[in-house]
Amino acid sequence: MGRLLSLLLAALVLVACQNETHAVFSPSPSPSPHTAPTAAILQSSDVPANLTACPGSGPIDVYLSVLIDLDTTLASRDANYWLQLRNGGGTAGAISVFAANPSACKVELGATTSVRALTSLVVQFADEGQADRAWQSGVFGFAPPPAGEVVQGVTRGTSTGLGLSSFVFDRPSVRLACWRRSVFVALVVASNMDVASLKAATAAIDPRLN
Repeated sequence: MGRLLSLLLAALVLVACQNETHAVFSPSPSPSPHTAPTAAILQSSDVPANLTACPGSGPIDVYLSVLIDLDTTLASRDANYWLQLRNGGGTAGAISVFAANPSACKVELGATTSVRALTSLVVQFADEGQADRAWQSGVFGFAPPPAGEVVQGVTRGTSTGLGLSSFVFDRPSVRLACWRRSVFVALVVASNMDVASLKAATAAIDPRLN
């Protein structure tokens, strides 16, 4: 009887071991790489067909090297803006300027009073905290108004449609939007173009800021 009981217990243990399921561990998926700023800025396919890309559109360093031959004072000022962003944690950046006339290519961010132009700037930072601090401090001379302060023509925060860290400036000749998304800060300047054109430009860039 004792031998039979021992055999029965051993069989039960064997069946239990065979039926035991083990969790299958799969490796954690790798995070998606961030979009390169050169791919996040406005592309030719994002802008009206009658706007042409200015020479130097692409990495900021290339843009500055072309700009210095057009206007050394402006190139020096923009180089200082870029240095400030680098000192604040910026790791890469790109600018694209599309204009109806080449004269806008040698004006700061294409902001003229007479030529239609669309300019975009995207800067990548090491982390979201650095990006948000840079946005708060201002990008290429454009800074958000203090929270709660009412400024004519300026909308700040979620009502812009670009998130909490965003502001939009609306004037007939120059409209702009600046916002922080993920580890990026983006700026769009629309010269002598309507609100719909500004919104279309920000809608093209925003989904790329991962």
